[in-house]
Amino acid sequence: MDRLISIVLVCAALAAVVYDFRTPLEEQPAPPEEEPAPVNPMNEYGMTASNVFLYYADVEAATVFYTRTLGFAVAADYGFAKILRVGPSSFITLVDEEMGMHSASDPKTVAIALITDQLDEWWDYMKEQDVEMRFPYNPVEGRPHHGFVAIDPEGYLLEFERFNEHAENEMLIPVLNETETVYPAEGASNVPPGLGFKATVVWFYYKDMPAIQAFYEEVMGFDLIVDQGWTKIYRISPSGYMGLVDETRGMHNFTEKKAVTMSFWTDRIDDWYAYVSGQESFEMRSEKVEETDRYRAFVAYDPEGYYLEWNVFKDAPDNETLHRMLRGEE
Repeated sequence: MDRLISIVLVCAALAAVVYDFRTPLEEQPAPPEEEPAPVNPMNEYGMTASNVFLYYADVEAATVFYTRTLGFAVAADYGFAKILRVGPSSFITLVDEEMGMHSASDPKTVAIALITDQLDEWWDYMKEQDVEMRFPYNPVEGRPHHGFVAIDPEGYLLEFERFNEHAENEMLIPVLNETETVYPAEGASNVPPGLGFKATVVWFYYKDMPAIQAFYEEVMGFDLIVDQGWTKIYRISPSGYMGLVDETRGMHNFTEKKAVTMSFWTDRIDDWYAYVSGQESFEMRSEKVEETDRYRAFVAYDPEGYYLEWNVFKDAPDNETLHRMLRGEE
């Protein structure tokens, strides 16, 4: 019995020694918190359509050109700004420079590719119009894309383009084949029947291609759909695309000022604002989501100074046609 008691006492003493050398429970470090999973805003919040703002000294004359010569339909007319539809979910907005964020005299460091399956017919039509050409149509067999470049009334470059069956376009062609062409309404323009557009690519021109590619892929969450080497194309809406161009190879060189704003339409604008305003790689122009009777919007700058604007349009009378277009009802 005495031996059993001795064993118990020794065990208790050892336990006390062990306890004395342990850190009290309340002083032990908490387990490390798990890092939140990175957000891909394109997957989480999405975009419903794409748009590009262009700035004019004579917005009415520009409107006549785009509606009569090119056949674009007016989706919304705010007076100082005209929203025109090009493809099912791709738009161009013509802005009076007196009311816009840019001057018409700023460098037009942008080109708009108008994607069509009727490239030959568009060339036959456009070469007979009173429109200046930057590059004529010169199709060379085997190239991944063909096109010609026209100049609009105030100097913006318009690239009429067709992407061809080619290894470079293996991800793009199936998407374009599923995209409907938008044709001008009968009698609404000078465009011959059967000519239309199905998509746009908005080309921006950059100095540091690796850095800007990383920004749009890693921060904006864009998926690369065409890699042309010195240009990268991303799909940002069902018929809207954005293209990044090495300024040493493209139709423009880098400029500090740029008479253009890229616009992303989304139903999740507050989520986008919270995300964008929390990213160090963005400089914010807007301190909050601005609001008018017609729309809500905010603006930020990309790393090389292009203006990026997010929009959502309200159920206002001026937006009725626009909403019908976005729903595919006209």
